[in-house]
Amino acid sequence: MTIAAIIVAAGRGTRVGGPIPKQWRNLRGRAVAAWTLDVFLQCPLISKIILVLHADDMGLAPEYDAHEMVKVVIGGENRTASVRAGLEALEDHHALHVLIHDVARPLVDQALIKRVCDALLHADGAAPALAVTDALWQGENDYVTRLVDRGGLFRAQTPQGFNFPAILAAHRAHAGGAADDVQIARAADLDVKIVPGDERNIKITTESDFARAAQMMGGTMDIRVGNGFDVHRFGVGDSVTLCGINIPFERALQGHSDADVGMHALTDAIFGALADGDIGQHFPPSDEQWRGVDSRIFLEHAMSRAAARGFSLSNADITLICEQPKIGPHAADMSAALAYILNVDADRVSVKATTSEKLGFTGRGEGIAASATATLVKS
Repeated sequence: MTIAAIIVAAGRGTRVGGPIPKQWRNLRGRAVAAWTLDVFLQCPLISKIILVLHADDMGLAPEYDAHEMVKVVIGGENRTASVRAGLEALEDHHALHVLIHDVARPLVDQALIKRVCDALLHADGAAPALAVTDALWQGENDYVTRLVDRGGLFRAQTPQGFNFPAILAAHRAHAGGAADDVQIARAADLDVKIVPGDERNIKITTESDFARAAQMMGGTMDIRVGNGFDVHRFGVGDSVTLCGINIPFERALQGHSDADVGMHALTDAIFGALADGDIGQHFPPSDEQWRGVDSRIFLEHAMSRAAARGFSLSNADITLICEQPKIGPHAADMSAALAYILNVDADRVSVKATTSEKLGFTGRGEGIAASATATLVKS
């Protein structure tokens, strides 16, 4: 099914206060809106995103406005009007379903999105919620006036998903505001299925919620492991470059770049951890600009791709497979050279060697192979 998402980000966040709306405030190094949008941009179920902004904020998200998946539109005087603007902007997209999400919920995850989408296969609408488990009171003037039965009560969350034509028609027919889109859907007699919410999916409403969200984000660690393998044959020459160190030798490794087989394997391991293709896709051997270049360029590029997605290198392990030259005397220098490029301590980079017991092309001394493993971490 074709699913679009509307991210409602036109509010002013008056309850939080501060000089700028909460969606543009910093949360662990990025704007709240950036965290929220990235979750939906990375969701394979979503084909289009409508970002609804206040008219005064239209210049604050140019990188998203330029994204092929994102369309930025101006919101209305309240949340209901802003959602309506987002729905109207989707009419030509031919979406079958739409998810409507508050930008101030940056900790939404892929599992919750999928639960909502799956429920839409069997209902007009679906929304995540958490059952109320605490005792409920009604009070007046700081005194309890009565107890409220908590049976059947839920705390609503977003994203709330709907059949797109049905919720568009419901919004067009609805007069006035609403607490959320479920209220509008129910007013139009649409069935809305409750799916399990997530305690982490908090809405930033007050100043203390920023610290709470940051703490929750710090407790989540994304660990990626990638493997790389490369081979280069020997040719005419008087030295080889391995893991950034030049070693005098009776032959040289042949390749389009400097043929640093160890650094190539490590570069591919990082790309692998990111699921970001391989070294040949990023630096095609058919492109003459890479002929003879220092392979450090490739490794630095891979690390920049990791850093752009919030990952750092935890450790790297490289094994060089050859009969000659001897690697042991140079292994510490290789680790130090790679660590410098990777901007990590040398004890996080292992370089070691093995022979192939005279078997295969490495055993015959025809070339060198290398395998590498890289671990990336995002917290």
